[in-house]
Amino acid sequence: MFEPLQEPFMQRAIAEMTLLAIAGGALGCWVVLYEVSYAAESLAHSIFPGLVLAAIAGIPLLLGATPAIVLAALAIALAARLPGVSRDVGVAVVVTTMFGLGVLLALSPQSPPGIETLLFGDILGPSDGDLISAAALVVLLGVALFLLHGRLLATGFDRGGARALGLSPAFADAALLILLAAGIVVAVQGLGNLLVVAVFVGPAAAARNLTDRIGPMIAVAVAIAVLSGLAGLYLSYYVGTAGGASVALAIVVAYLLSLPLGLIRPNRGRLNLAAGYDH
Repeated sequence: MFEPLQEPFMQRAIAEMTLLAIAGGALGCWVVLYEVSYAAESLAHSIFPGLVLAAIAGIPLLLGATPAIVLAALAIALAARLPGVSRDVGVAVVVTTMFGLGVLLALSPQSPPGIETLLFGDILGPSDGDLISAAALVVLLGVALFLLHGRLLATGFDRGGARALGLSPAFADAALLILLAAGIVVAVQGLGNLLVVAVFVGPAAAARNLTDRIGPMIAVAVAIAVLSGLAGLYLSYYVGTAGGASVALAIVVAYLLSLPLGLIRPNRGRLNLAAGYDH
């Protein structure tokens, strides 16, 4: 059981996955609460062309993902304002276009070997920069979510009541999406374009089946994310499967295991935000 812990590459992978799990579990609760899981998936897929261009240019993926996610967000906002186009349709069009562009770039002659790691990640080989970025993300999200806790809670509990308190639901929505974008840009380097959304949705969805209070939900989601990350890495080490895919599989299993408890929980489907509201 302790053999993987003696391998330097596994030590780094566990450190990277633990940091991403903490960030994904905490932020994911708000993603699930605000019902923006589709937005998380859309933003993740939309940065694929930026990742490919960064790989072709030989620059850090972070430098390619950041402008790509900004461009995708602006395109989604613009598409949603077109007459006769719903927000979901606008998102679908932008995501399909951006991801398709990324695939075309990935198939070009200039594409470097191993481009598939952009899709499935390389959690087993994090660089020093990846570890620093993940640690910075945890600090950023910790500070931001602490400062925004009251606003997010009030808006999630009652959007109309939040306005009466002088709070802007639009500000809460925008802040959450900005944090989500930052989380995806950092986590995609380890978990890949196709799998990164798992850590921002799966643990939180499982935690919601187990508790109806936001505080315990965040704690449970982080615990599930960390344990699933460790389980996935151990599976990858002993079975020889891809690291990112193994982690995503472990998260799915954790969610499936939470379903029976969710079905028998008295307040299933309702999140008691008022229990944590003290502003």
